[in-house]
Amino acid sequence: MSGITIVGLGPAGINSLTKEAWEWLSNCPIVLARTKYHPVFSELPENVQVSSFDENFAESEDLEETEVSLARRMIKIAKERGELTFAVPGSPFIGEPLVKKLMELVSETDILIRVIDGLSYLEPVASALGLDLSDRVVIADASQLLKVEIPFFPPSMPALISNLPSELELTELKLTLMNNYPDEFPVKLVHNAGMVDEIVEEIPLYELDQSLHTGVMSTLYLPARENGRGFEDFQQIIARLRAPDGCPWDREQTHLSLRSHLLQESYEVLEALDEEDPDHLQEELGDLLLQIVLHAQIATENCDFNMTDILAGISNKIVRRHPHVFKQLKVNGVDDVLTNWEQIKAEERKKKGEERKSMLDGLPAALPALSQADEIQRRAKRVGFDWQTIEPVVAKIHEELQELKEAETDAERQSEAGDVLFAVVNLIRWLDVDPEMALRETNNRFRKRFAYLEDSAAKQGKHLEEMSFEELDALWEEAKLFLRKNGEK
Repeated sequence: MSGITIVGLGPAGINSLTKEAWEWLSNCPIVLARTKYHPVFSELPENVQVSSFDENFAESEDLEETEVSLARRMIKIAKERGELTFAVPGSPFIGEPLVKKLMELVSETDILIRVIDGLSYLEPVASALGLDLSDRVVIADASQLLKVEIPFFPPSMPALISNLPSELELTELKLTLMNNYPDEFPVKLVHNAGMVDEIVEEIPLYELDQSLHTGVMSTLYLPARENGRGFEDFQQIIARLRAPDGCPWDREQTHLSLRSHLLQESYEVLEALDEEDPDHLQEELGDLLLQIVLHAQIATENCDFNMTDILAGISNKIVRRHPHVFKQLKVNGVDDVLTNWEQIKAEERKKKGEERKSMLDGLPAALPALSQADEIQRRAKRVGFDWQTIEPVVAKIHEELQELKEAETDAERQSEAGDVLFAVVNLIRWLDVDPEMALRETNNRFRKRFAYLEDSAAKQGKHLEEMSFEELDALWEEAKLFLRKNGEK
């Protein structure tokens, strides 16, 4: 029966190699290695032949595919020769995804697996850094971080990252980390941990891809940022507020009592967006997040759901509704995306047993009227209920204005005024403008210009009501010119 022996080489030279591993390698004529750049190989007997996968990984464009291909190759060799020795740095069970893939595929065969474990890279790296590994340290593999845009661990926890890639991919890794860490954040690179030429190099994060020492025996250490930088840290703060000895005000809040706060914070975020002030927006998004986490904590206490349920639900929904991103579906532009979106939503409702009689059902009743009109018209367009050119859209506005002029009763005037607004929203939609945002911007412009009028009148020692329309109109034009020169949009 065929067999594969997986040997852990330890983190350094033969002094860190187990006796069992040394005896096996010394009597093994052929060794296949994850990498030949390991100090143990220079100290093996001359009769031991070593080949490696270094070139395969250097030329790889898809790491997972490469690992599967190499694992299958090893299984094939084992079947042909009857046995195979595969040697990896450190421990086979820490930071070696190829070993994991090999064992998965071997489990589908009759090949026997033997593992000769070794000391992992963690112990000498922790010793070099004076680091207690039990202190919430995250252990990560660079190959996994290269697959994502945002690090998958909170920055408030220290992290060790192994299997550092080539210089080009180190730049990609650096950019990923910079989404959670400042450019100048001090990090440490540990090279050749546990060996006589061990180096601990402290550098700012932005220089990660500039070290002259980085290689297969290097590990990156990211110290913890200050507490509160992780999402879980914030959840704990809110849970503490709701604890029996927490804040009396927070403890008495319910889903219903927080409704007005949620609405207010949402509008304050919109205001910050209107101002285009990043600092203000950061603050207001934090206030809005507070409301969301408070609701999640209340639900947790009521055993209804928790934050992990919220995150799983929205994550699954976003992935499910974006098959053109997360699967192989091909789309031709935004219209295809929106059509697919509605079809997927319809399938979801069907699975839940929800019957929707109209595609206009489901619009939130609290949605502002302008936004509601815009969404109604956009949904109608998806089934083809829309004009083909803009001319009849404009003509409809004139038609509705005429009907408003001819209205005789208050009820008729209200009805026709609504039709005018609806027709105008349709034109704005045709121009691909958000009517709610457009009107908000106009309101803000009016307020700034009106404030200019009030200030100008005060400088003249007058009240606005004492001035003629002609005087006010002149000041209005003056306000427009002044504010435009100062960056008004």
